[in-house]
Amino acid sequence: MSLKMMRQISLTDRLIDTFDQSLRAVFGHQQGTQRPNPSATLDEPSLNEEERRHVIGLMRVNHAGEIAAQALYNGQALTARSTEVQASLHESALEETDHLAWCRGRVEELGGSVSKLGGFWYWGSFAIGAAAGLAGDRWSLGFVKETEDQVEAHLLEHLDALPEYDIKSRVIVEQMAVDEVHHGNKAMELGGVTLPAPIRQLMRVTAKIMTGISYRI
Repeated sequence: MSLKMMRQISLTDRLIDTFDQSLRAVFGHQQGTQRPNPSATLDEPSLNEEERRHVIGLMRVNHAGEIAAQALYNGQALTARSTEVQASLHESALEETDHLAWCRGRVEELGGSVSKLGGFWYWGSFAIGAAAGLAGDRWSLGFVKETEDQVEAHLLEHLDALPEYDIKSRVIVEQMAVDEVHHGNKAMELGGVTLPAPIRQLMRVTAKIMTGISYRI
């Protein structure tokens, strides 16, 4: 979306688009950039029932996290001051729709289902993202960086927790981690600032609660 086009879109149009994005994030199978699924050509590993349930739980968490990421980006874009920042946030959100599709696909391949609380994850995160945007673009971009740093650390923990021979799940998580680093670095290049330590800690606590719930529900 060009900067000129973004200037011509009214707030009402953007709110309607935001609602549509929420439905797509929670219920859809969209893949925004059409990048190939990194696991598509790999053989399904032989997992026992306990391993299968565990992998489903981990990938369900990752899918819920990507719903939250979509919401954060969309909320921040809605309240961003700069059209350049809006465009960057929309670009990153589009790239992360790939993660949504890959995680949902992996969960369903294993016979599982994604979190039943997708709408809650989306709108709660959207409100946080919008508030971050209202704080100003520099703080909002810093919020992106901190979020992506925490997500990367979380994904690396999942790589340790996944069965070594479940290459299908591992390559998805590995590519997601690469993308999160890119998005965080891009936010800082646009002028993001480091968030105060208490806010970073609160974000970690909130993320821990979400992952604990979405692993099971």
